[in-house]
Amino acid sequence: MRARRPAHRGSSGPSREELYAAFLDPAALVDWLPPAEMTGEIHEFDARVGGGYRMSLFYPPDERAFRGKTSDREDRVNVRFLELAPPRRIVEAVSFVTTDPAFLGEMTMTATFEEVSGGTEVTLVFKKLPPGLRAEDNEAGSRLSLEQLARRFE
Repeated sequence: MRARRPAHRGSSGPSREELYAAFLDPAALVDWLPPAEMTGEIHEFDARVGGGYRMSLFYPPDERAFRGKTSDREDRVNVRFLELAPPRRIVEAVSFVTTDPAFLGEMTMTATFEEVSGGTEVTLVFKKLPPGLRAEDNEAGSRLSLEQLARRFE
């Protein structure tokens, strides 16, 4: 599963370093990572290989469907940094905090940052999605997150 989003800003978009840093800044993550109307909260953060973070993503209060993986309106994730190669690549192991067997397991997310004309292209590649996480839903959420990341630099 791939989600790709050029992050352009006029004639000179954000650098790889700026975008890479937005993946390792807890305040920035809370701002751009929760897709659409979701909100986020970082519980712990340790930006080193072997470290990682715990984050909750909350569904909007006016949403009628209860679809959280951790609780009715919450998806909590544990993220472990497997590789940090500034400013080119970040590899994370991501798992949901859940009792639902459909969402158990550890998926891998690889973020790459490639210089392109006018800015940087960010690509997210996911492997080993849990069986309950539809690839098209994960891709749609990732695209929304990347669009929000791009807007930070407009």
